[in-house]
Amino acid sequence: MNTRIRIDFVSDISCPWCAVGLQSLEAALARLEGQVAADVHFQPFELNPTMPAEGQEISEHLMKKYGLTREQYEQNTEAMRVRGEQVGFTFGIGKRSRIYNTFDAHRLLHWAGLEGRQPALKHALFKAYFTDGEDPSAHEILAEVAQKAGLNATRAREILLSGEYAHEVRERERYYIDVGINAVPSVIINERQLIRGAQPADIYAQALSEIAVMQ
Repeated sequence: MNTRIRIDFVSDISCPWCAVGLQSLEAALARLEGQVAADVHFQPFELNPTMPAEGQEISEHLMKKYGLTREQYEQNTEAMRVRGEQVGFTFGIGKRSRIYNTFDAHRLLHWAGLEGRQPALKHALFKAYFTDGEDPSAHEILAEVAQKAGLNATRAREILLSGEYAHEVRERERYYIDVGINAVPSVIINERQLIRGAQPADIYAQALSEIAVMQ
C-alpha cells in the first residue's frame, strides 16, 4: 500500500547541486514505487537575488563568493560534472559562462504548479541552463522552455511581461528564509523533516521509507 508523502523541494535554477539532488530524489522515489507516493512541490529560493539583468561571469562570481582559487574552481566543476553523470544529468561544461537572475524563472514555475506541469518545467529549466548554456533570465528563452514543458508559450510571455505571481514567489521565498533555509537544495518532507544538500539516492530512499513506516 502506498503511503502518500508531501515533498517540498526548495531550490534555485542556478544551483547545479539542485539539479543533481533532484535526479537523486527521483531515483529514490522510483525505488520506493508501491511503498511511497510523493506529491513534489518545487519551492523558490534565489542564491543571487541581487544579480543584475546582465548576469556575471561564472568563474569570477564563484571564486569571489566562496574564496576559491582557479584550481579549486576547476576541481569543483569537474566533481560536479562527474556527480551529474552518475545520476544521469549532463552538465554542458564550457557552454555555461554566466550566472543570471532567476526570479522570472521562479514565477513561471509557480504558474506551472497551477497548471500541473511543474516537474516538466523544472527539468526543462535545468537542462536549458546547465546542459545547453541558455540564459534562464531571458524572456524568450523562458517562453520556449515553457513550451517544451507542455505549457502555453503565449501565456508564458504574458506572465513574464506583467510581473504576475511576483508576490506569491516573494512570499514563499521569505517563508523558507524565515524557517531557517539558507542553502539549497533543501528537501522538506511532510513540512516537518528536513534533508539538506544533494544527497545520494540511498539517503533519500532510507529517509522516505522510514517516514512512510511511521505514518
